[in-house]
Amino acid sequence: MFRDFEGNTVLNLDAKGRVAIPSAYRDVLVAAGEASLVLTVSPYDRCLWLYPESEWAMAKLKLLELSDFDKLSRRTKQMMRGHATPCVADGQGRIRIPDPLREFAGLDRQITFVGQGNRFEIWDGETWVTERSEWQLEVRSGVGTASEMLKQLAF
Repeated sequence: MFRDFEGNTVLNLDAKGRVAIPSAYRDVLVAAGEASLVLTVSPYDRCLWLYPESEWAMAKLKLLELSDFDKLSRRTKQMMRGHATPCVADGQGRIRIPDPLREFAGLDRQITFVGQGNRFEIWDGETWVTERSEWQLEVRSGVGTASEMLKQLAF
């Protein structure tokens, strides 16, 4: 199981829509024997989620448990499973991000990989900076309420 994908890295897409997986993350994947990855859309943000195959297998099981009679659950399954795209890094550690997924996330040239423990988020570079700034303002102004789990975190 993967839990060590942390930090963020700014990279560039090439003309063919390929991006190199950051070397530190690639080393973890290689050491675990994970050559296959799955790329899908986030049901919450305008970004993509990139899973090692073994982590995607667990996510799929959790998605199967969601009810089709609950609209939000059904939409989450439609988004994530409907856009799931297998990918394998080439010899230079690059993956190709298909056009529909690039369009969904608004990926242009500069992108940001954001580690989320068991997966990565892939953001358009400008969108990441804008969203991050907005989130920080929301936290400072007290917008929203913290879940019970979030309240239990101690820093």
